[in-house]
Amino acid sequence: MSYLTSDPNQTDNIDTIIRPPYFFISGFIDIPHMEYYYIFLCFVYIISLVGNTFVMMVIYMDNSLHSPKYVAVFNLAFTDVCGSTAMVPKLLDMFLFSRHLISYDHCLTSLFFIFLFLNMQSFNLTILSYDRLVAICCPLRYHMIVTHRSMFQLTGAAWAFAVFLVFLAVFFISRLSFCRSLVINSYFCDHGPLFRLAAPCSDVVPNIVISYLNPSIILLFPMVFIISSYICITHALFTITLPQDRVRALKTCTSHLILVAIFYLPVNFTYLLHSIIPTNARIINLSLTSVLPPMLNPIIYVLKTEEFKESAKKLLSKRRAQRAVVLNQST
Repeated sequence: MSYLTSDPNQTDNIDTIIRPPYFFISGFIDIPHMEYYYIFLCFVYIISLVGNTFVMMVIYMDNSLHSPKYVAVFNLAFTDVCGSTAMVPKLLDMFLFSRHLISYDHCLTSLFFIFLFLNMQSFNLTILSYDRLVAICCPLRYHMIVTHRSMFQLTGAAWAFAVFLVFLAVFFISRLSFCRSLVINSYFCDHGPLFRLAAPCSDVVPNIVISYLNPSIILLFPMVFIISSYICITHALFTITLPQDRVRALKTCTSHLILVAIFYLPVNFTYLLHSIIPTNARIINLSLTSVLPPMLNPIIYVLKTEEFKESAKKLLSKRRAQRAVVLNQST
């Protein structure tokens, strides 16, 4: 569909900015039977939705989980639900039903929310890393440092900063003129493929700066902080004399480390090697990175966190007992 170009007679010319009525999302190129992959993404989305909703429900209903740490866990589950919902339903509608056209306004809105929740996934993992750092390196001062107030402040600041960064990216794209190709070589209104369409007729230098600055802030800096925090945690673990205490402290970090690896490794690999990765491979990698971590996060917390597992069992047992009482009363 490379012949799709912007017609000046069908665009909104506002202060000499050419805004086309629509873009064309190309998706995968020349790969047969891709509908099976999209159906797979649909199942992953459903599992993610159910799992993260269950995590939020357990945290909300069990008072023992109303601790500062679970403010970040709840926020991560909420972000996973919103991020998957911003991405997958539109993707399925677009490619399963061949509705590749997306309006200009809808494209920028989609870009805003997809990157907002992607940013928040990274920030939430960083906040959880901070929680583990304080818990293991400063155990006696943990409840003084990590309070509900400090956790809400951290989370609120993360949301505000994420909104600012994405708003900046969308603002600079809104100042571009799209006078030639309208084909976005991605599976959604991706920032890089979108602003490059305007390169022949607009100054895209600010967008190029944003395309390097935002991933550094969102992906590289948090990853450096997380790696540094776990270096400190490892050092602290070696100072623990009792082996059973060391193992117990290590177990509290394994679930978080798995989440970090699942989220950061594929997306950093793709961004660092984007110039040599084929378009189809990049799309598959990024689409899986968008949907697999939200699906796996609740599974990892259920299987790896004893505290949450006990709370979930207690809640399910309580529900089962209530259902049995209702059945007995009805008979």
